[in-house]
Amino acid sequence: MTVTNFQGLTVLTLESRRGQEISRLIETYGGKPFHAPAMREVPLSSNIEARKFADALFEGKIDTMIFLTGVGARVLLKAIEGAHPAERFFEALRKVCVIARGPKPTAVLREWNVPVTLAAPEPNTWHEVLRVIDESKQDLRGKNVAIQEYGESNAELLEGLGERGAYVTAVPVYQWALPEDTAPLQAALEEIIARRIDVALFTTSVQVVHLFRIAEQAGKKEALRAGMEVIVKASIGPTTSETLRSYGLRVDLEASHAKMGFLVKEAAEQSESLRKRNVSHPG
Repeated sequence: MTVTNFQGLTVLTLESRRGQEISRLIETYGGKPFHAPAMREVPLSSNIEARKFADALFEGKIDTMIFLTGVGARVLLKAIEGAHPAERFFEALRKVCVIARGPKPTAVLREWNVPVTLAAPEPNTWHEVLRVIDESKQDLRGKNVAIQEYGESNAELLEGLGERGAYVTAVPVYQWALPEDTAPLQAALEEIIARRIDVALFTTSVQVVHLFRIAEQAGKKEALRAGMEVIVKASIGPTTSETLRSYGLRVDLEASHAKMGFLVKEAAEQSESLRKRNVSHPG
């Protein structure tokens, strides 16, 4: 008979904002959730970059605007609203080429009645942003391109835009920090090292970075990597998978669609066979 649930395996989730939701999903699929929030969203204390961007936009000095996240787009609006009316911002955006990385920023722009010139297709990584620019034959040479960033800056995307001749302005609007209470994350680290976690679900690359940061602070980075080798590592999408591999970890499963429900369901269905493989051939 095909196994369709976790069968009592311990499943680590590092989700913060939707931690309770994913924990319930894990339980629904027969797993025992170990919930350790790995991050918190921190608005930048200074909105200098956002205000400078807004001034340049209103003065007609921005040719293309790239939105990477829906949440980031909303935070950017809030930062600008402190000095300018929202409608002025929307009207200025309607005059430039607007590129959205996937459905979430597209939905926000639709609310603002701002046309999206180009939308990056699934899996909505920086690779697709550059690809859709190339395929549409957008000429960025000599153009001023602003990019709404999120979390850590994406050096590859900035470099790719620069290689296409663009003058790039990064507009960071929020950043990720470790949780104020890191005890659950530290406990997760110890559980991984002790081989008491069977499956780990990663819904963003920042979770990977912060887990290893906690390990490094404790002098246990290599112990964490060794412990992770036998765990089933399930990633929500290519960007997160890329980060896991950058730490020398094999990605055992990548969700067929970058959604939490698909991630949990597919991990539940495949965890038993993947776990057996990892125990036999760790890596």
